[in-house]
Amino acid sequence: MLSNTYLIDFPWVLLGAIWLVAAAGKKPTIYRQPSRNRILSMLILLFGFCLLAGPWFESGWMEYRFVPVSASVRITAFGLTWCGIVFSIWARLTLGGNWSGRPSLMAGHELITSGPYAIARHPIYTGLILAAAGTSLAVGELHSLLGFLLLILMFFFKIRAEEQIMLKAFPDAYPRYRSRVKALIPGML
Repeated sequence: MLSNTYLIDFPWVLLGAIWLVAAAGKKPTIYRQPSRNRILSMLILLFGFCLLAGPWFESGWMEYRFVPVSASVRITAFGLTWCGIVFSIWARLTLGGNWSGRPSLMAGHELITSGPYAIARHPIYTGLILAAAGTSLAVGELHSLLGFLLLILMFFFKIRAEEQIMLKAFPDAYPRYRSRVKALIPGML
């Protein structure tokens, strides 16, 4: 029987592999977030992911369980993680060469509003938040909850930077798109 850890780790590995392969088709960058901002955000994201799933924080108060160990929790965690990963992959593939790991404007950048981008303006982050919620639930310890919250905070900072770039790049179309489609959660946020 597959362990709970394997079932939660595998979708993240799959996501990483698809990201690496898809990065080959990235368009040239004409503007990007300053490097100092990039380094800080990468360090915070790395720390968030380490808190989320890393065993290095399993001591003292950090290992406090916020959910019980049960089959229903494992099934819910598995479902949330996989749904989030699949949604992020769909969004990444839809974005194609317009994608960048940091807020950027690419040569020939297009405003994508179809597929998952008709559901949320930042569907990669929507999917990653959903997957991180599932992973946090699977781990069930306080360190994973703190990592999940840290990731959400970082995604909000990245969203703000990306929105500023999109407003400059698409001054007419982006405000209309923004008024129609919520940033992360359809109909809410």
